[in-house]
Amino acid sequence: MSEQTKSPEQEVELNEELEQMQAEVEAAVEAADAHEGEEVSPEAEIAMLYAELEDAKQTIANQKDSVVRAAADVDNIRRRAAQDVEKAHKFALEKFANELLPVIDNLERAIEFSDKENETLKPLLEGIDMTVKSFNDAVAKFGVEIVNPQGEQFNPEFHQAMSIQPSNDVTPNTVLAVMQKGYTLNGRLLRPAMVMVSKAAE
Repeated sequence: MSEQTKSPEQEVELNEELEQMQAEVEAAVEAADAHEGEEVSPEAEIAMLYAELEDAKQTIANQKDSVVRAAADVDNIRRRAAQDVEKAHKFALEKFANELLPVIDNLERAIEFSDKENETLKPLLEGIDMTVKSFNDAVAKFGVEIVNPQGEQFNPEFHQAMSIQPSNDVTPNTVLAVMQKGYTLNGRLLRPAMVMVSKAAE
């Protein structure tokens, strides 16, 4: 049986398919050549990896620094809070103590200006004196201390000079008399002592 002769239309279609296949093969070859041209050399690849490693190290360092700063901030906040609590404990009684001082002053004045020779008043004065001592002992338990600088050198941090008296008997700036006692609370001044201070006689 003889081979069947193709029509002109079939030949044209066959040629078009061959051309299309050839074009696809050429495109694939070109793509492969282009990809091969983009391949990185080992040295360049090592350099890229080293750069990425350095970036990672820098990121870790930055994060570590942030963590250290955050920890320091937390530590500072904790320390300030502890100091605030300590101050609150130490000086919470400041207002209350200041309210008590005039009471103690009045009791001491009652003893000072009373007629100590009057036998009738002696039991009363003894009771007032015991009350004053009890007051002072009670407030001392909470850090309140008396400032009574009789005979001491004048200290402007704790004393308030009400008058100055010339004297040859003591050195200048000596407290000659205490008009009103002062008080401190845990070392902090509640009220200065009102005093008379000496100066050199002319």
